Amino acid sequence: MRASGVTVRGILLTHGHFDHIGAVQEVREALGVAVHLHPADLPLYRAGAASAARWNLPFTQPADPDADLVQGQVLTAGDLSLTVRELPGHAPGHVVFVGDGFVIAGDTLFAGGIGRTDLPGGNHPQLLAGLAAELLTLPDPTAVYPGHGGATTVGRERQTNPFLR
Repeated sequence: MRASGVTVRGILLTHGHFDHIGAVQEVREALGVAVHLHPADLPLYRAGAASAARWNLPFTQPADPDADLVQGQVLTAGDLSLTVRELPGHAPGHVVFVGDGFVIAGDTLFAGGIGRTDLPGGNHPQLLAGLAAELLTLPDPTAVYPGHGGATTVGRERQTNPFLR
């Protein structure tokens, strides 16, 4: 990142599952930046090493986050502005980051799918309600960048995603 001229000002976590926090400590130390997480996901975050061990995966448990993320919070860096929207269901403190014409959706909405709700802290009705309130209210051309897989748009998912019908 440094070689490309990008200045990282913080690490924003959509949620605390181990597959999303595995490099947090190394990146935090290398860049000297703060880690931001919704407080409702702190128990999942703190259980990262135990969760990874169930899959026999190596894992470095990161130190606790430095700052909380809350509904409606606006984060800015240069010309970039992101609004935090709470969208629990995949995880109790899952958030998405809405920018101008795009959303970083984490594990809530995928091309043709939605986040799992069979993991600890999952809640299927809550996820569906959050998708309806926080993502499906965005304009159709809004790009969706999920935590896994390729990008999509709100409009494409509204029309074709079987979980949203």
